[in-house]
Amino acid sequence: MTSLSRDARVAGLLYIVASVVGVVRLIYIPSALIVHGNAAATVNNVAAHEMLFRFGIVTYLLSSVLFIFVILALYRLLKVVDQALAVVMVILGGLMPVPIFFVNMATDAAALLFARGADFLSVIDKPQREAFAMLSLNLHHQLDLANAIFWGLWLFPFGLLVYRSRFLPRFLGVWLMMACCGWLAFSAAGLLLPTYEGKVFTIGQAFTLGELVTMLWLVIMGAKEPRLTAATP
Repeated sequence: MTSLSRDARVAGLLYIVASVVGVVRLIYIPSALIVHGNAAATVNNVAAHEMLFRFGIVTYLLSSVLFIFVILALYRLLKVVDQALAVVMVILGGLMPVPIFFVNMATDAAALLFARGADFLSVIDKPQREAFAMLSLNLHHQLDLANAIFWGLWLFPFGLLVYRSRFLPRFLGVWLMMACCGWLAFSAAGLLLPTYEGKVFTIGQAFTLGELVTMLWLVIMGAKEPRLTAATP
């Protein structure tokens, strides 16, 4: 195995692990515990499955930390293509979204406190606590929608680097740049037209699937070592 293929496989493996860990809070927890439009049912679910909700918080943070290493691994792989563009990828994919993930953890912590009804919250009636818990969870989602701008933007320099690399297929680069548009559309729909958010997310999966294909390609196929040009006698 060449060093280039090894770097590609390491980056792909980290990418897959970070994504799988992140799915717990981003997709599984909302579908399992949050009942949209019903604060009482949501709070009851969170209180009854407190450990699962806490596990979601931990995976949310762990995924953020892992993604720092994903970006660094991709930078190591692609900096030979265009170092300045690779730096932009690091900024948009790591330096900007990761702090937002950590800040957003506070909304989950607040929701859990309201759901548990801590002693110092006894002055607040139960329906009010339920409303505040739901508000915290809604704020969490809104901040995720804002962060999705960076989930999309970093894919454009990433895709452009892949397209120019010559050691990875060009169609992956094009697909990643299309995935950028998919995430941006999802963010815009959620912030501007929330009633269409689910529909846009479903349609956009055809574009964002490019990330999954890229992860698998990096892990399974690695990278093609550039051929050395024969010296002219």
